[in-house]
Amino acid sequence: MSNSGAEVDKSGRRTMSRMVLTGLVIFAIAVAGVFAVFQFTDNERARELKRWQLRLGVVADSRLADIQDWIKAQFKELTDVAENESVQLYVTILGENGDTGEQAEATYLRNLVTVVAERAGFRPEVAVAAVRANVEQTGTAGVAILDKTGAMIVGSPAMPGLVGRLAAFVQGAEKGKRAVSDIFIGTSGVPAVAFLVPVFGVQEDQTAEAQIGAILGVKEVTNELYPLLRQPGSIDETAEALLVRHSGAVIEYLSPLADGTPPLKLRLAADTPMLAASFALRSPGGFGRMVDHSDTEVLVTARAVPQVPWALLYKIDVAEALAESETRLKQLVIAFLLIIVVVLIGMAALWYYGTSRRATEAANRFEQLAKRFENQRDFMHLVTDTQPNAIVIYDAQGTYRWFNKVAVELSGLDRDSLRGKPVASVIGPVQGKRLVGWLRDCLEKFEPMSHTHTVSHQSMNATGMEEERVYSSDLIPLPASDDEPAGVLVVSQDITESVQERMRRERIMRQLVSTLVSVVDRRDPFSANHSVRVGMVSRAIASEMELDPELGEAAEIAGNLMNLGKIAVPEQVLTKAEALSEAEISLIRDSILASADLVSDIEFDGPIAETIRQLQENFDGSGMPGGLAGEEILLTARVVSVANAFVAMVSARAYRPGMDFDRAIRILLDESGKAFDRKAVSALVNYLENRGGREAWKSFGTMATPTR
Repeated sequence: MSNSGAEVDKSGRRTMSRMVLTGLVIFAIAVAGVFAVFQFTDNERARELKRWQLRLGVVADSRLADIQDWIKAQFKELTDVAENESVQLYVTILGENGDTGEQAEATYLRNLVTVVAERAGFRPEVAVAAVRANVEQTGTAGVAILDKTGAMIVGSPAMPGLVGRLAAFVQGAEKGKRAVSDIFIGTSGVPAVAFLVPVFGVQEDQTAEAQIGAILGVKEVTNELYPLLRQPGSIDETAEALLVRHSGAVIEYLSPLADGTPPLKLRLAADTPMLAASFALRSPGGFGRMVDHSDTEVLVTARAVPQVPWALLYKIDVAEALAESETRLKQLVIAFLLIIVVVLIGMAALWYYGTSRRATEAANRFEQLAKRFENQRDFMHLVTDTQPNAIVIYDAQGTYRWFNKVAVELSGLDRDSLRGKPVASVIGPVQGKRLVGWLRDCLEKFEPMSHTHTVSHQSMNATGMEEERVYSSDLIPLPASDDEPAGVLVVSQDITESVQERMRRERIMRQLVSTLVSVVDRRDPFSANHSVRVGMVSRAIASEMELDPELGEAAEIAGNLMNLGKIAVPEQVLTKAEALSEAEISLIRDSILASADLVSDIEFDGPIAETIRQLQENFDGSGMPGGLAGEEILLTARVVSVANAFVAMVSARAYRPGMDFDRAIRILLDESGKAFDRKAVSALVNYLENRGGREAWKSFGTMATPTR
């Protein structure tokens, strides 16, 4: 009996140990599941913040562009007056005579500025009578012509006198340069901005010494500048764009606030913790989660306004921006936790039923468990149907085995009709064949894969036209089970808007590059188009070498920007019509390194700055700045180096004609393995001989005509 008792006791201990071990395993699974759920929610919150960063950035860039356009428009109105030859002549005459009196010239100028002020909006709401120069004025806005000492010659009827901040602005402006003032409160209590454009003598150089006067415009900004802060078509209730500036240890709000606070009436300490306005001035271009002037938590992004000490901040209340995503995440967390609970209950039930001594009872319990798992499947449908992405399980032949609501809607069928349907009959034979190939490849390698592809859908509008949508699909192989063969889980996300936004950014980047190149071309007219040609030849060489498109684009952009550093080279060196001295050549070479420094902080997709920095490295290691040779030099730098040398030789200059292509090729081939990469040179030669390069680039030998 004692032995039997001991065996029972031992068996009981083993049973208890197994129960404890099983309980620990279940607990560990529960902890891991809960951790994964909350990790998922953290990642989703980060993605939502990134989405808002992009959205707010687009609006901020749009408002900044409108403000810059407005400033440019004011300068254009005044510049048109300053460049009027009659104005230049009369200002010279009146400036020498001193007293304008009732001279015909003064009358002409007074009538001109009156017309300009009326047409361009440099006027107050209430008209005032015209006054002559040297008479104190009490107007609030207008256009005036000043002599070279800053004294007013004539002004429009409502032009304020040159006193106080307006006088300080005129006297503090740099000679020979345009200027725009900070926002100030005019005599009428309305915010205003002043613009100053220099007037030069007839046919005189536009230098500080040649300035004979200036055109001064004062404009009230309430009806023109502030409305530009409103984003057209915005449906966000709490979204708001504001202009702010530093004023000593405080921050001033320059624009009216949504709560009715007038402009320039709100001032807050710059060291206010987490203040959105302080963040905007401290980190233009940044994005953060801050608090606004009313202590409301907001998402904010900022942009610096060129030419003026303002920052544009665009904000939206966190409560509005993240309300929808937080609700969705809470629902997902609850759903996932319920799934974990159900799975744990199922595991516990399986263990309990598996150890039951009564087979009949176990069978009944397994039947109940099967029903529960069927409910779980339905519950999984309920959970996945709330997801924005299409989720489908296919077999190796591309047959629909399982799918969520989004996949059903995209197919145009109902759920019962879609089950067991071949994918080719749903999305078409061409796209279906492509997808089946991916499925088989995924199962054959049995590893996750990703593909970006386009799919044609029937448009939701009344025309019924097909539209192309771009998707990113992740394929995850699923092993075979007792009941089901191997399959592939496919999660497809519609990234059409993201792709379109990327294409827009690329267009903006190319426009920026083109603008920077034009800056250099205006300073170096005799070598205009050199950078563009280097970029064009670099792209051709990269294509001939079958480089990745990203590297080809990086080479082209680097070629376009390599001469940006010439903005620091004296103009007399750039336009010199004879051979350059060694010191001048060294200055030109150093400008390439300056180009790399200028673009080093721009976030290009490729190694643009490093490519430019290594352009003067030689393949044999003898180049500058030195230390690199052979394959150590970036491939893009080797490509652009060959393109730059070729363009420099075959392009005509003010002091020499362009070299013929054959001679340039011979020089490049002779220097292959020394200064240049032989593969890049060979690619250039092949493009010239077999891809129509000679015909396409024959204009390189034509002398560039100076644009000024």
